[in-house]
Amino acid sequence: MFKKGSLIISLLISLISTSQNIQSQLETVFDAYQLMGMSVWVSTNDTSEQFHFGLRDFDRDLPINADTKYRIASVSKSVTALGLIKLYSDGLFDLDDDVSEYLGYTLRSPQYPDTPITFRMVLSHTSSLQDGTGYNPFLQATFNQLPVPNITEVLLSDGDYYTTNMWRTETPGTFFAYSNINFGLIGTLIEKISDERFDIYMKNAILNPLGIDASYNVRDLTDINDVAVLYRNNGGWQPQADNYQGVIPDPLNIGEYVPGTNGVYFGPQGSLRISAEGTGTFLNYLETDGIDTALTINPEALQEMKTIAWDYDGANGDNYFGLFNRWGLGLHHANVNTGDQICNLGEYDSFIGHPGEAFGLVSDAYFNTQQNISFTLLINGIWNGYELGENSSYYTVEEDVFQVLCTYFENTLTVSNVDGNREIMISPNPAKTATHIFLPTHQQASSYHIYDTRGRLHSKAIISSIDTIIDVSNLSKGLYFIKVQNGTTITTKKLLIK
Repeated sequence: MFKKGSLIISLLISLISTSQNIQSQLETVFDAYQLMGMSVWVSTNDTSEQFHFGLRDFDRDLPINADTKYRIASVSKSVTALGLIKLYSDGLFDLDDDVSEYLGYTLRSPQYPDTPITFRMVLSHTSSLQDGTGYNPFLQATFNQLPVPNITEVLLSDGDYYTTNMWRTETPGTFFAYSNINFGLIGTLIEKISDERFDIYMKNAILNPLGIDASYNVRDLTDINDVAVLYRNNGGWQPQADNYQGVIPDPLNIGEYVPGTNGVYFGPQGSLRISAEGTGTFLNYLETDGIDTALTINPEALQEMKTIAWDYDGANGDNYFGLFNRWGLGLHHANVNTGDQICNLGEYDSFIGHPGEAFGLVSDAYFNTQQNISFTLLINGIWNGYELGENSSYYTVEEDVFQVLCTYFENTLTVSNVDGNREIMISPNPAKTATHIFLPTHQQASSYHIYDTRGRLHSKAIISSIDTIIDVSNLSKGLYFIKVQNGTTITTKKLLIK
């Protein structure tokens, strides 16, 4: 017989132990790799924790904390994609529209002049655009030349920075090639459609409604001292980016810039400064289809953003040394095979999000809808630099952090999700073939009903004791809800099937 309250006490002890373990294990990884600084944010069953180590500014001895903003590199692309999806949700274009209609000029692969370049292609890196040899000179001119050059100077054949290898030889829409220029184009399209400068639009339309203190323009942050300096070890720690030393940089030197001419300037491809928790807020928004926020985007549009738009078949794309095997619209689908493995294949479904690296930084932000878990990893310097992983195409430091997180997820998910009546427990959870409902006491007229996330009833039965075994072997992998009625008390809990 269980004593009343013993289950919840056991649960709390398990949660505290799990939290302490992840703290010490992450610290071990931090020390082993001699990192400059690291932030990790994790969420399981809608409960989040964050952990911070090291320094955001080596010269001024400023520690990493919850307010630290990292330049998150390519993870920025997913947030940028959400900015475009907002305009799509507002009915201002269709995903399969020709982007030329919105740019005001014809954008075509020279080899396929009759094939339109669509929004869906650009968002999924299947537009045939790539970062050819003209891209870096164009990038330098963008930041150092007045007036700021038009993006046509690198996209169109008569442009000053155009090179023939800015376009691939495959038919647009048929081949995946990850590139920054796709998202420079997306930033430009956002400006054209919204008639607003990219950084201002993203701040007002996306970040502020989400309640996130972040920006693609570092001058807009609440406190410049929160920004993490990015470092590499070049005979000692050397700043590579964002070394502001507490001084807000001068206003943007863009002259009379016209929105819609070159969104690359504002870094839609990699220049968002945001905290680990802020990135987690973004992940939660996507995972829950925008529930309970001031940012209004049609759930169907968010679902389309997360739906697989490209799936590697061995020949239809450059899968980036095995890392990129599936993509949605601005979102990487990981945990498909060993190359992009985050947690145990077969036990965990796809993780959706994005990785990033630049100037010594490593960043990862992913969520997993089926297991209701998500995480953010941000590192602003690794003493030994980028070391290729031993078991995947991620870096070794990422692999080791993932291992810690996966253990944490496993330990946390096996503890019952605590909703409503906190004395009712479902275990094991996640389950494979069977689970138990534990009641503190058994009342007459007790029963359970199992529903999927669409509200469809899968099974129901009378509960006859305080320990009832439920056969779940006929349920597919995913998230379900168990409604337990114990007398007059009704409690709904989540159940994960592995």
